[in-house]
Amino acid sequence: MQAETSVNNPSSKIRLTIIGFVTFTFIGYFTIGLALGILPVFIHQQLGYSTMIAGIVISLQYVTTFLFRGYAGSIVDKKGPKPAVILGMTGFAISGVLLFLAYFLRFNPILSLSILVITRLVTGFGEGLIGASPINWAIFAVGDQHTSKAISFNGIASYGALAAGAPIGIILNNSFGIGSIGIVIIAIGIMGFYYAKSKVAITGNSQAPRESFIRVLKIVAPYGICLTLAGLGFGTISTFITLYYAYLNWTDAVLCLSVFSLLFILGRVLFSKAIDNYGGMRTAIVCLSIESVGLLILWLANTPHIALFGAGITGLGFSLIFPALGVEAVKLVPGSNKGTALGGYGLFLDLSLGLTGPLIGGVASHFGMLYIFPFSMAMVFTGFVLSTFIYRRQKITLTVS
Repeated sequence: MQAETSVNNPSSKIRLTIIGFVTFTFIGYFTIGLALGILPVFIHQQLGYSTMIAGIVISLQYVTTFLFRGYAGSIVDKKGPKPAVILGMTGFAISGVLLFLAYFLRFNPILSLSILVITRLVTGFGEGLIGASPINWAIFAVGDQHTSKAISFNGIASYGALAAGAPIGIILNNSFGIGSIGIVIIAIGIMGFYYAKSKVAITGNSQAPRESFIRVLKIVAPYGICLTLAGLGFGTISTFITLYYAYLNWTDAVLCLSVFSLLFILGRVLFSKAIDNYGGMRTAIVCLSIESVGLLILWLANTPHIALFGAGITGLGFSLIFPALGVEAVKLVPGSNKGTALGGYGLFLDLSLGLTGPLIGGVASHFGMLYIFPFSMAMVFTGFVLSTFIYRRQKITLTVS
């Protein structure tokens, strides 16, 4: 089935259509969120490994996510998003089986950790396959003119899922153990699989020749590098906030991730027209500066309440960075490569989250836990400087042409 443009469709119908597809993103990231706040503590406290090992194991997910983003983009461009989403949901269901097995073997730390390594790799496979596929499915259904809206809704789905999944995962773990999270992930993965099977397959209709993945990756790389640096702020909060709170003898660490996600969603809802009104680069520059301020507050926070405020400001700043830079990146490639472009662009967020574990874990191990937020703030501020340089270069190019 070819792409259906929706110029004359009412706005509410367009939103509902997009929501119908980004539901797959919600399902996938909800399964990721369920284990996100639990696994670092399980590896560090129950299995007895260091914070750096915990960070590395958590970040292994993004190795396979990175590897399969390009593969997913190729599937989307050639066969449409449906096959990629089905494979992704299968991966999530299998990851639930492995997580349950790792919990079952928890009294054998080496074996349990080995199973967790495989679990994270399989989870990354699932994330890589659904990463940009629901966005492309939505764009094919509603038309290219709604690209920024599709990307924004997809982000709301992903971070909303993390915000919902993290506290539910902690409740499940406290009540029944981490094995119960594995069972829930299996059920959700199967549900997502059959929901994807029920949806109509849609493919793009661009006749333009396809560029190679490497060529597309080079085009989107400047914007992706900015995204990588911005993602370190979120990665630091999502991966290390439970250990950071424990170090300071604070409680309710999961609230930080929830507040981050809540302000992230509010930012996308309240300022959804910013990219169309002011352009992607200007929006990204403002957001990177706000995210830097949020991380500064987290660094200086001496009470949990101030830390929550910093997490919220960080989430607000991070809210529009992915779609703002993504719109700028995708418009530089032909329509036949949009799936590959979004997949390649998404690689840089995976790279960011993959680097977070060993990088921030190394900072915590060598310099102390109190240094993780000033370090991530410096990285985000570097992204602000780079995005400002790209914007000025764009203005010079437009002036010359």
